[in-house]
Amino acid sequence: MAAATAALAQSSSTSSSASDQAQPQTQPAAQSAGALSVQARIKARRAARRAAAIHEAYSHRYEAYTGMGLQRFEPGPGPCSSSNPCTGSFPHGMLEHSWEYAWNVGVTRYQNQRLGWNLDGRGYYSTAYVGGPYNNQYVTNNGITNVAISQYALMVGPSYRLLLHPKFSVAVRGLAGFEKGNFSGDTNHRTDKAQELGLWDNGYTFAAAPAIPVEYNLSPKIGLRVAPEYYFSGFGSQVQHSRAFTLSIVYRFGKQ
Repeated sequence: MAAATAALAQSSSTSSSASDQAQPQTQPAAQSAGALSVQARIKARRAARRAAAIHEAYSHRYEAYTGMGLQRFEPGPGPCSSSNPCTGSFPHGMLEHSWEYAWNVGVTRYQNQRLGWNLDGRGYYSTAYVGGPYNNQYVTNNGITNVAISQYALMVGPSYRLLLHPKFSVAVRGLAGFEKGNFSGDTNHRTDKAQELGLWDNGYTFAAAPAIPVEYNLSPKIGLRVAPEYYFSGFGSQVQHSRAFTLSIVYRFGKQ
């Protein structure tokens, strides 16, 4: 009987000792799991706040924008012709490129947070220098060296936001439409005289403008957008490809 009691006491002591040894090992594991759980909850809350901010900024159905632009434009083929051949350092007789300043307005209808459809209108204004080395008799007689020119374009096309962030976005946009050019404003609208100066003919032609708009959000409804682009037109049965950009203030409205 005494031997049985001693064995039972020894077994109880061994079990208690094993339990005491296991307890310190389970406590760090529980603490580590709790720390991971806290970190996961923090990450989840951050992701939820970011998703909510993106939704608040980019879930509007419409955007309206207005601003200005600048492009480097080729105003005409130059005065060279069979009766006025060009030689020397300007064998093609092209006119100097001119800087054109623009206004720009438009609206965008979004299908979702990324895909939208744009209606864009703009006007370009500049003075073209025509007093080059192949100055013709009309320029000499009238003292004309700088001629006012202008173009007006209406285009439509899609845009797609590649990157969405609560404070900014990056998109691609493609616009195409038509453009009206006026190159005879300083010649009493005489197109023959504008041609003598080496400018393009007045008239309508195609216009296209692929761009990469980058937008910074001042608030969920208001953004500031810069859009570098290549601007194409087709005056004189030729293709003009101009480096350009637009700078606009954007207002978003109408929840989807």
